Formats: sequence, C-alpha cells, structure tokens
Amino acid sequence: MAGTNASWQSHVLGWLVRARMRPHALRPIDPNYVRANMGKPRRVREFMFRATGSRVRGDVSYDKQPLGEWVYASNATDQSITVLYLHGGGYLACSPTTHRSLVGSLMTRLQARAFVPQYRLAPEHPFPAAADDAVAAYRFLIENVGVNPKRLVIAGDSAGGGLALTVAQSLPENQLPQPAAIVTFSPWADLAATGASLEENSGKCAMFAAITIKRAAAIYLGTAPATDPRASPLYGNFAGLAPLLIHVGADETLRDDAVRVAERAQAAGVVVSFHMWKGVPHCWQFFASAMPEAVESLAMTTAFVHQHVPVHGDDLR
Repeated sequence: MAGTNASWQSHVLGWLVRARMRPHALRPIDPNYVRANMGKPRRVREFMFRATGSRVRGDVSYDKQPLGEWVYASNATDQSITVLYLHGGGYLACSPTTHRSLVGSLMTRLQARAFVPQYRLAPEHPFPAAADDAVAAYRFLIENVGVNPKRLVIAGDSAGGGLALTVAQSLPENQLPQPAAIVTFSPWADLAATGASLEENSGKCAMFAAITIKRAAAIYLGTAPATDPRASPLYGNFAGLAPLLIHVGADETLRDDAVRVAERAQAAGVVVSFHMWKGVPHCWQFFASAMPEAVESLAMTTAFVHQHVPVHGDDLR
C-alpha cells in the first residue's frame, strides 16, 4: 500500500471535499444540479489548469460524434504520446472542461497530449451511449488521426476509469488493436454495486455513500442489466488487455471495484500495477498542486506509462 500515513494536506483537502460533497450524498440525484455545480468555483479550476503549464487546442468534432478537446503539455507535439482520457462524473455530469487540471497535470508529467471526448450523458442518453462514444473516440484516434496504438494510452477516473476498461475489453469485437497501456484512477467498474466497500466505507468516503452509487447506476443503466460488461467491466473479459494501472483510496466506496478488477485482470494474465492509499478522497489526483499523495500517484503513473510506451516514435521496435 502506497502512502501508509496520510499527509496533513490530505486531511485538510479531504475535509473540504467532505464538506462540499457529503451533504448531497444521501439525497436523490438531480443531474441538472450536479452539472451546474460540479467543478465550481470556476476560477479555482481555471487557476489549477494554468498552473500545470498545459494548453488546450480547442474543440474538435468527428463524424457525427460528440465534441472533444485536445490538451497538450507545453512541450508536446502531434508526435508525442497520445492519451485518450475519459472523464468521470457518474455518467451524468462533468466534461472535458471540468477535468482540464487533472488531465493537464498528467500530460505535463508525461510530456504528452490527450484527447478528451465529451461523451453523451444520462439520463438524456442512457447506456450504452457513453460506451459507444468512448469506443468511437478510440477509433477516431486510430483511423482518423493516425495514432500508432503502440504509443496510445487509455486513461480515466471514476466512471471514466470504468469506461477505459470497457473500451479496452470491446476492442477485439470492434477489430481494433489494444493500446500500449491502460490507466485508471478509482475506476467505477461494478454498477451492480456488489463490492463490500460500498457499505463498509459508506460513512468514511469523503464524496459518496452507498446509496449515491446505486442511484447514479440506475440513472445510467435505464433498463439495461447492471452486469452487462459494457456497463460494468468487472464482469467482462480481461484476457489480452494491455498493461493496467489502478490507483484507489482505501476509504472509498469504490475501493473494492478497483481491488476486484486488479484480481481478475491478474488472473487473466494481464500485467497489473495496483496501489492503494490511506486517507485520500476519491480521485485525489485532482490536487497535484497541494497534496503529496496526488504528486506520488501521478509520478507512479508517469513511470508506468513510460515503462510501456516509447517516449519517442523512433523508439518503436
């Protein structure tokens, strides 16, 4: 377990996250309210992104699919490592804009560029809309942009971490190659909500109670079964997946989603790098400007990616 002793910064930021998020954890979910308030205050979010030194290349569209945007490290080019980054938000909120600081922090460390698709959200667009859009974005990078899959990474946080796994598992049936690596931060991989940590950590998690997860799952799933692998990749086929990194907090309701994904992927022969931190809030990597645990997680992610993906195109064998 990484970070066995939580830093004081983690305690402070965890308290702030709890103060903002927990009052809503037990209430019915209003997607419009969540969308209007997620990522606020905006000026703080924008400052955090500017601090990364990254830049946005602007919105793009691709063949009748939702919009997305490119985020480049200051020294990245079109020949750099490419990351398909899938944002979290419970499949019902958030966007490329809300996740710019996290994506920018990761791209700066990787010296890379990221494409962040604005996939469709529930309840207006229930399952499998998000999964379909995520696969379409991967296909766009391979077939339209011409990205070499050996220099391509799929990454995501929370629901986006689940989507990253969904995309990787669905590539064979879509006749697309695996990426070089997969990165997931606190992946939401079991919408059937069967993990023991859902109840064990319901009072400890700074962001969610068990009921929060169950209500969000119902909004996204609609009439689809919760164990459909495209919604819950925990129940999918892990054989043949690219090397997989999983980072999660010990006190998260989603802890056991991450633990069980790691176990099933390892059992299928996947190379897995799994680390768990004590005393951190859900998706703590957002706080790389203030929390040592976030810096540590992103540094470990960078080392993992550079282990499996050549930094320069001429390094390909």
